[in-house]
Amino acid sequence: MLEKYKGICYQSHPKVYEPSEDTFLFAENLEVERMSRVLEIGTGTGIIAIIAARKARMVIATDINPYALQCAVKNIISNKAYNVELREGYLFEPVNNEKFDLILFNTPYLPSSNEEKIDDELNAAWDGGVNGREVIDRFIEGVKDYLNPGGRVQLVQSSLSDVDNTLNDFEELGFKASATAREKYFFEEVVVITAYNEV
Repeated sequence: MLEKYKGICYQSHPKVYEPSEDTFLFAENLEVERMSRVLEIGTGTGIIAIIAARKARMVIATDINPYALQCAVKNIISNKAYNVELREGYLFEPVNNEKFDLILFNTPYLPSSNEEKIDDELNAAWDGGVNGREVIDRFIEGVKDYLNPGGRVQLVQSSLSDVDNTLNDFEELGFKASATAREKYFFEEVVVITAYNEV
């Protein structure tokens, strides 16, 4: 079934994270500069990559879930976002030593125990490990190696996975980081964090 968002027609898949409140909060607060080179990790249906592509010179969008890439390629073609390139893999594996002006990531941020895991490709979209930070921490550890000087990172996470910890981690790496958007939901606050690489 086709859905619409801000002029984008898209379809999802039962094994792909369906765009939700966190996706739309991210979409409304993207800071994409004209002609920039953008990396999106965990593209899902490809909506964020398609929006970024309207301003960016090029977007490389990755996902660990092959069903997400199959879904995203259909949405990219139907929305004529021909400056988006899709690659399969975990975190930075698909981009080798490439550098970007902006890196985007709607992180898997929900704390989850082993009993809560599901045996399905969808698990990777939300499973943040016991404290919700497993993937976030790995991402932050590696992100600086893939950013151009003066580049930026924007990520989405939940208050359940310790926003202050993320801000502190970025600051320790020499970034200037802040929460640039927040939205309260039932049992959590979803936050967009923007971090500038000042080095």
